[in-house]
This record gives sequence, structure tokens and C-alpha cells, in this order.
Amino acid sequence: MKVSDILENEYSGHFGTYIKQAGDGILIEELEISLHEFIRFVQNIPMDKFDYRYAPGKWTIKDIIQHVMDTERIFAYRALRFSRNDKTPLPSFEEDDYANNTNSNSRSIQDLLTEFSALRHSTLLFYKSLSEEQLKRIGTASGNQISVRALGFVMIGHQKHHQKVFEERYL
Repeated sequence: MKVSDILENEYSGHFGTYIKQAGDGILIEELEISLHEFIRFVQNIPMDKFDYRYAPGKWTIKDIIQHVMDTERIFAYRALRFSRNDKTPLPSFEEDDYANNTNSNSRSIQDLLTEFSALRHSTLLFYKSLSEEQLKRIGTASGNQISVRALGFVMIGHQKHHQKVFEERYL
């Protein structure tokens, strides 16, 4: 299953921005490839940049890595609910509230990357367990419709978006 297989009614709102950034590879393969690309990319960032803020009040690279993980957990939870045919609309979340309540800057970069790897492997195993029918199920999150398979691509695109932010504003 690729992004090009997703139908127009499978997502709406801001989700499309991230889906477009995911590329058009096969979902399971792209979840794994993007994990390794991200880890390799972060490991090549100079050590003095991990706690850098490009402006007052902006997140550090460590904050952003934690944000990517928090967001993946939320999106994977949404995918779980929708795949199990739960029709309950799910609320949005305030990313700044999450970022302000972490200990990311006191953690080592290796610890963050180890956690990210474990999280992504969990996401991969979950997606591998789903049937075609479950992948196509649609639910409501943040007031927008989205399918389980579209959420998988959103996770990839969200990660790639933040990698671009690193390149443009931090390095």
C-alpha cells in the first residue's frame, strides 16, 4: 500500500500536508526506512546543537525528537482505535503542553534515539498485524476524517517535516 492508493475521502485537513511529505513508497517499508534515515541523520548532528534554540521559546532538537515520539504515540493510538472499528471522535492535542512537560533536554541523544527506535518498531509490528479492511477504516481525530493507513503515512511525513526543520533552522 502506497500514498497513491489512499483515496481523497481517507483524510482531510492538515493531515494532507504530512501525507504529501511521506513520499510514495510502501507503508511498512517506509516506516522502517524512515526510522533508519532519521537515526542516521540525528547521529550526524554536532553534539553542541542538541540543546540549541534558534529563537527564544523555540524547541531544542531534543524537544523535537520527543515531540515526534509523542505524536507518533498519539497517531498510533488513533490508528488502533479506528482499526478496531471504534467510531468515537478523538480530540486534538496541544503539542506545546506536551513539550513543556517532558524531560527531553536532560536525556542523552542516544537514549532518545533508542526510545524512538523501540517506538517505531512497535508501530511497525502493529501495522503489520492489520488486515486490508482494518487499514481502510476511517475515524475522526482533531475534527477531521482519517483512515488507519493514512495515519501511518502521516507519522512518516511528520517525522520528515521535522527533519527538514532541523536542516533549515538548527544546522
